[in-house]
Amino acid sequence: MRAFHGQMSDNQPIRRSLPEKQKQLRDLRETLATMKSHTSPALRESVQKRIRQLESEISAAPALKTAEKRRAPTGSASTTGAGPQRTLRRRPERGI
Repeated sequence: MRAFHGQMSDNQPIRRSLPEKQKQLRDLRETLATMKSHTSPALRESVQKRIRQLESEISAAPALKTAEKRRAPTGSASTTGAGPQRTLRRRPERGI
């Protein structure tokens, strides 16, 4: 059975938000700290490599957050004062 475009099995990276990346970084650091001395060097190096990647992504994130804050307005002008607006509808014409 073939996967359709956009399906999770398309071998695409999982996109994570900043809090998810921070949690993953904490978990990986904890994993690295609890590794035994006889853990394979390849496994230890792969965890260290992922930690470095996450640190670089997180350090680049504040620049992204400031750009998002500039785009999103903090308050809405339509919610102040007048209250809810009603739209007028025409009654359907009756057939004679």
